[in-house]
Amino acid sequence: MLSKLEAQQALANSEIIFSEQQVQAAVTRIAKEITVKLAESHPLVLSVMGGAVIFTGQLLPMLNFPLDFDYVHVSRYGNKLQGGELKWKVAPHENVRDRIVLVVDDILDEGETMNAVKLRVMELGATRFYSAIFADKLNGKTKPIKADFVGLQVPDRFVFGYGMDIHGAWRNLPAIHATKDS
Repeated sequence: MLSKLEAQQALANSEIIFSEQQVQAAVTRIAKEITVKLAESHPLVLSVMGGAVIFTGQLLPMLNFPLDFDYVHVSRYGNKLQGGELKWKVAPHENVRDRIVLVVDDILDEGETMNAVKLRVMELGATRFYSAIFADKLNGKTKPIKADFVGLQVPDRFVFGYGMDIHGAWRNLPAIHATKDS
């Protein structure tokens, strides 16, 4: 975790790469895409804590169809800059059985976390799996999963804001920032 001064320095050493208006436009667009695909299915929406909280909270009211909601809590990052071992804090429950499941997350970086969630959800008997991610990182790596719905594509830099953090700070920013030295 960063101190207040360190958090302020991190923000000062960043630049906005997507404005608040661009972020909101992306959420509106992805909500429309999800509605077209899933409006007739009464899906179970699983939000990946904690990065997807802001995206999920703004996305769900735009989905004008019945759905059920739950969450999972899995991380490869914690407060680190690089992914490590996958850690389940709250795994998917049996409520995914015989359901169409939409998993919502903040960023698809290397794809390991979303792929693990997909494998687990399908093992538990979901009939179909969809993923909605706010940001897809264009890192040039082959990812084990491709998101069905993508808000924005971000460059291969360290990004934060709109649910994504830098050492635990700044998830609450309405725009997407990238560090200048990455």
